[in-house]
Amino acid sequence: MYYIVETNKSFDEASTDLEAAVTRHEFGVLHIHDLGTTLRSKGIDFDEQCRVFEVCNPGQAAKVLSTDMRLNMALPCRISVFTEKGQTKIGLIEPVQMLSSLSEDPDLVEVAKEVEAKTILMVDEAK
Repeated sequence: MYYIVETNKSFDEASTDLEAAVTRHEFGVLHIHDLGTTLRSKGIDFDEQCRVFEVCNPGQAAKVLSTDMRLNMALPCRISVFTEKGQTKIGLIEPVQMLSSLSEDPDLVEVAKEVEAKTILMVDEAK
């Protein structure tokens, strides 16, 4: 369900490298949510770092949406860079398993397989 790797890189370095890997694989970064900073700005004691990258390949998104518009709620894909007890990690929820739980359409599963392969490659390159 989850694909998570550990890296020896700093949180900021892993974030920069992930953003570069996303672009290299013809996806775009739509937004970056800095959850750690947001929580701390609300007065919450939160020691970890966490950036959630919303990433999208327009062609793949169009295939999904043209098949089942309800799946807009599962888009865009998210890849996170986060720390856990001082260890930097990069991870995602695997698209095949997520989409398979929402649809049995074989065309959608094929799109999910393509997206999963690319996003895992991005994570591995950023590692």
